[in-house]
Formats: sequence, structure tokens, C-alpha cells
Amino acid sequence: MRWGPLTALLLAALAAPAEAQAPVDWSEAEIRLVGQHGPWPPPPVRDPSNRISDTPAGIALGEYLFNDARLSGDGLMSCATCHQAGRDWSDGRARGKARADLDRRTPSLWNVGHSHWFGWTGAGDSLWAQSIRPILDPEEMGGSWARVARLLREDKDLACGYDRAFGTKPDSDDERLLVDAAKALAAFQATLVSPRTRFDAFRDALVAGDREAAARYGLPEQRGLKLFVGEGNCNACHFGPRFTNGEFGDIGIAFFVRPGEVDSGRLGGIAALVASPFNLLGRYNDDPSGTSARRTQHVRRLHSNFGEFRVPGLRQVGRSAAFMHNGGFATLEDVVRHYSEVSPDRLHSDGTPLVRPLGLSAQQSTDLVAFLRSLDADPPTRPAPPPLCP
Repeated sequence: MRWGPLTALLLAALAAPAEAQAPVDWSEAEIRLVGQHGPWPPPPVRDPSNRISDTPAGIALGEYLFNDARLSGDGLMSCATCHQAGRDWSDGRARGKARADLDRRTPSLWNVGHSHWFGWTGAGDSLWAQSIRPILDPEEMGGSWARVARLLREDKDLACGYDRAFGTKPDSDDERLLVDAAKALAAFQATLVSPRTRFDAFRDALVAGDREAAARYGLPEQRGLKLFVGEGNCNACHFGPRFTNGEFGDIGIAFFVRPGEVDSGRLGGIAALVASPFNLLGRYNDDPSGTSARRTQHVRRLHSNFGEFRVPGLRQVGRSAAFMHNGGFATLEDVVRHYSEVSPDRLHSDGTPLVRPLGLSAQQSTDLVAFLRSLDADPPTRPAPPPLCP
């Protein structure tokens, strides 16, 4: 059989050994940028507005309350109903479902204690204030001040746990007891720190100049990381060890939740924050210095806040069931495609645009997804909480 020249070239290419992929070179500037995404884990956080933050008794009481369905109006729903440990402290749904179907995705609680705004729109300026909202919301837990206060007074174990955490027995002030329950919930949630990942091992090796250890990180992941901190400029918003600047942005996601109804995002969140009796300017802030309330003092509603939502941290991002505040994308590939193809006409903000179409190639998209998945790790099994009053 006679082979044509094209066939011969194809056969020769198939017979040749696969060429090794070229290693990724890192400049000093890129190494500095990568280094800014660590080290991990961070030191424990203490919230000065919460006097039982980072205390063993406060954390223990918070964990029991987090799993107690009696906080809800019908006694059927706890915080853990939507924020499940086995689902990375979310619920695995595209959009939350409580007593009603919700318009936003249930955010994960990983690393939430290190935030300074809470919820998708920043309607909470402390983790304890944010913890009050779903308890009272009729579409979520549908509870009340009186119900939470009665639980703390009448349940023997919870009353004992409250005494150990706050140094006093539950009194007759229902609103104060609701706030204290929320402060215990916040103390527990602040302990939910995501595990170290393959990225962290690479980051530490790269910063230390350990080429052998750095080489264990896959080439697609390295190329994706290089794109993330370089041409893609993703770290302009997904910055630091938690991969978030903790602020808000408009990235071109549709703001209609149903015909004739919009989700105004940060614009509405600021209005709710200012109106809340539980914000850090109120009487329940335990910080005598007032420092913790400075952000709240200076926040202002601007038209450019319309359509802005919280920039989420990216640790454990590949383990999410859906993405964006409205669960509009099912996969990480969909998310990367959005940033590759987003139209500037879809940005609602009149401020400086945060995103531009990246025009990624198929290989770049694959590499970027590979890097994002390297921010995931299986968390260790959580031990059962200790007794409130042994």
C-alpha cells in the first residue's frame, strides 16, 4: 500500500512520543501577586462588637442554637436546614428554599467570620446582626423575639449555656436575648474556616523558592493561576487569602427576578442596613471604642450601587451547586464563559466597570477552571459539640 505525504505525516506524529508541556515561568511581580493570596489558614478572628466572639462557651452555645429548629416559627427549620455542613455550609440549591421559595442562592458560610459586610447585599454590618435577619424573616424561619427568648429561659441546657457564655442568667428583655442568641450564632459561624488546598501548597512553595514542591502543582492549574493574576485581572476583586475584596460589584447579571420586579442589590441592602436597629451604630454594639462602626457611619447610597452584589470568596468554589447570587449558572465552566463573553451593555452600573469580556480561548478557559478547582479541598469531619453544661 502506498501512503500519500499527508498520511505519512499524520502517522509519524502519532508514533512520536508526546512532547512534555513547557513549564510555567513566574516573574517576581507574579510571585508577589500569588503570595498575596495567603498564607492560609488565617489567625482566628475576634469581633469587637460581640463580647462572646472567639470564646469557647459562646461558640458552644452558638453551635447548639445553629442546629435547633425551635428558633423557627413552626419549629421545623434551623439555621442548619439551609446551611448544611455536608454541603459546604450551603444547601445545594440554585436558589434558597425556606418557608417560601427565595430569589437568591444560599451563600456558603465558609470563612464568613472574616467578612465586614454580610449577605449578598451587605444589609448586615456584623455577623450577629446578619444572623438575626433569617430568624425573623417570615419567608425564611419566621421566628420572633419572644420565641427565641422563651427558648433561652425555659430550656435547661440552653439557659445553662447562656449563663456560661454571658455570665448571667437569661433576663426578661426579649430583644436583648434575641441579640445575644445571634451573637452566639456568630461566634460559632466564625469558626467555619475552609481547609488548606493544593493551591496553598503551591503558593507557599513558590514564595519560598522551592521549585521541587511547586512542580507538584499541575501545569493547567499554574497557567490558570497566571491568567487569574495577570491578563484576566480576576484578582482585582477576588483578592487576598479569601479571594475576595469583601465589597460589591456589578458583573452583568440580569436584575429582574420576575416580570415587573427587580433585585436592586447593594442599593436596597444599604437602605436595610441604615434602617436596622441592630446595626453597629445602635445600642447592641459591644465595642466601646466605636471603631467597628466606622464603615457603617460612612456608607452612602449611590445610584451606582444598583445591581451590585457581594464579591464572594473563591475558596471551595468548585464544590458549589450553582453560582452567582441568583444561582443563574450551573457550572464553573458557565461562569468562566460569562466572563469571557459578557457584554458591556449588560452592566447596569454608572460607575467604573469592573468587568470586560476576556475573550478566552478554549485552552485558557479550561486552565482557569482547573485553577479554580484547585481552591477546593475535602473538609475534615467535625466532631460532635461538647455538652453545654457538663
